[in-house]
Amino acid sequence: MAQTLYFPLLLIAVCSISECVQRQYHFINENKTWTDAQRYCREKYTDLATVDNMNDMIQLNKSVKVNDKGVWIGLQGTRAYNWHWSSGDPVLFLNWASGQPYSGNNCTVIKNGKWFVGACNATWTFICYNMSRGLVFVNQRMKWRDAQSYCRQNHTDLVSVRNQNESQQLEKFINDSQTFGSEIWIGLFRDIWQWSDQSNSSFRYWKTGAPQAPDDQRCAAVEQYSCGQWGDYLCSGKWQLPFVCHEDKLIVIQQNLSWSEALRYCRQHHVDLVSVQSVEMQYKVMNVVKLASTEAVWLGLRHSCALGIWFWVSGQTVCYQNWAPGNGTSEEDCEPTVRSGAVQSGGDQSWISRPETHKLNFICRNY
Repeated sequence: MAQTLYFPLLLIAVCSISECVQRQYHFINENKTWTDAQRYCREKYTDLATVDNMNDMIQLNKSVKVNDKGVWIGLQGTRAYNWHWSSGDPVLFLNWASGQPYSGNNCTVIKNGKWFVGACNATWTFICYNMSRGLVFVNQRMKWRDAQSYCRQNHTDLVSVRNQNESQQLEKFINDSQTFGSEIWIGLFRDIWQWSDQSNSSFRYWKTGAPQAPDDQRCAAVEQYSCGQWGDYLCSGKWQLPFVCHEDKLIVIQQNLSWSEALRYCRQHHVDLVSVQSVEMQYKVMNVVKLASTEAVWLGLRHSCALGIWFWVSGQTVCYQNWAPGNGTSEEDCEPTVRSGAVQSGGDQSWISRPETHKLNFICRNY
């Protein structure tokens, strides 16, 4: 009886514990071109550093020993412009007005329910997304990048729109806010920049005036003399700088195992099946799950028939949730087998409930 009572109390106690750092940074104090630095990182670690958010940026700067040079990270210019959501969500849905996007502008406003490209230096009101409150209309006119900073500091990020349902919800929210007809920033932008590890991260931390003219020969470097913001330099030639590599903390195992077999594998070869306790961790899972060969991938998520709850095998209760409709209920069918949680490898990568005997790829954590 004591053990039964202790278990849910333990889960409640750890619900507020923050996520562990999901990527380890390694500062290499050797001067190399960006391409040579990339080769070094891929041989010794995972790749040149990727930065997903400001917390990552703080951790990366802590790893850098004081120097008066820039420090290469894994962001490189390309020949093509690509659309990104500020939040890092994959771009799976677009709702352009007729003839859009028609110009070289790189930020997006919504007007009368449709999307238009706009000059990023124009000032408009905007909509943030907040994990607790949902959509938040900010009745202040700001440039797109300033609006992005405001949302990240005060909420979660500028709003993303991943499907038709969310588009309709956003339009209803705007109408209810009595802002119909005016241009409003959303979180969609485009640029030429791509991370070396091909991740979806849309985080940018450019210093004022950077980057320079679009160029597929330029790469990003952290400048400590610019308060850790980024400048852009020629990737090769005279620019030889120290650099930061990263080592991934999440690994997709492309073996088809039952949930219990996957749990045993992760604990024997790594640390554990992954727990997803925040939207930031969900983005990291979304970045790696695309490597899977099955339609869904096991997480460290388990249903207790005795207690009627879902829990993480790490001992945490399920605070953050990303269930697909109809999944993740407390009253799961425990016959003929227990249910476990998986993340879809396609679509909007929501969580689904599956019998633990299903054979799927899985994600281990190394931290």
